[in-house]
Amino acid sequence: MQPPPRPRRSVLYLPASNAKAVAKARELDADVIILDLEDAVAPDAKAEARSAAVAAVREGGFGRREVVIRCNALDTEWGADDLAAAAAAGPDAVLVPKILSADDVRRYDAALAAAPAQTQLWVMIETCAVVPQLSEVAACARETRLSGFAMGTNDLAKEMRARILPGRAPFLPILALTVAAARAQGLVVIDGVCNAIHDEALFQAEAAQGLEFGFDGKSLIHPAQIDACNAVFTPSADEIAWARSVVAAFAQPDASGKGALRVEGKMVELLHRDQAKQILAIADMIAAG
Repeated sequence: MQPPPRPRRSVLYLPASNAKAVAKARELDADVIILDLEDAVAPDAKAEARSAAVAAVREGGFGRREVVIRCNALDTEWGADDLAAAAAAGPDAVLVPKILSADDVRRYDAALAAAPAQTQLWVMIETCAVVPQLSEVAACARETRLSGFAMGTNDLAKEMRARILPGRAPFLPILALTVAAARAQGLVVIDGVCNAIHDEALFQAEAAQGLEFGFDGKSLIHPAQIDACNAVFTPSADEIAWARSVVAAFAQPDASGKGALRVEGKMVELLHRDQAKQILAIADMIAAG
């Protein structure tokens, strides 16, 4: 199921076990809140975090924000219970880690069989094994709940024995392949985290790189990163003006049946009109708050 266009600029991970952080998330300007049961939660707090995530989803109060539960992997002692609890809670999406293949996606989809129809499946792209199979994994969207990819650059770096340095050179091919595979199937695709919480210049550069690659938004590990992330991924006034010009040009009676037009001295095609409509839909939702 292709997800509807909506802002997914800032995707904030929060430990589901941190009640104060979850309560505060209802007032933050993040577009997506991920209640984490995996990396951010110690083993002896997993059950408590699971119960807290379910309670938070059922309580609601997150407004326009999408709420996602990140579960532990099915091959862990917590995974099956996490998936069952998330399915019963019915968040906007369930995010699952460390998939290796399309078969894994199908396993997770089956584990969510009891979830409401609107609950989507997002998967982490964070293993070396999945990289050569990105197209096959994305194609699972045709037959499952799969609707989103989220980059897990920290885990990927660990497996690759690569270093995460400014510019992220070792990961650039994988970032591009992930976006391409996601777009081929109409998936949401979210860039990985920036670990430098207090280095605003580095964060802005990495977010701008993600935008350049075509990501919908970026994963965040601290609320301090939200404003900068939203600023990068919000369509600019110039982009909005251009998009309106393109849509208006194709709406003119003399443009009927034409596949290409000249707009403000540039040639644009129907694909540009579609891109323009997407930009305007996102911009309108951001403006509406």
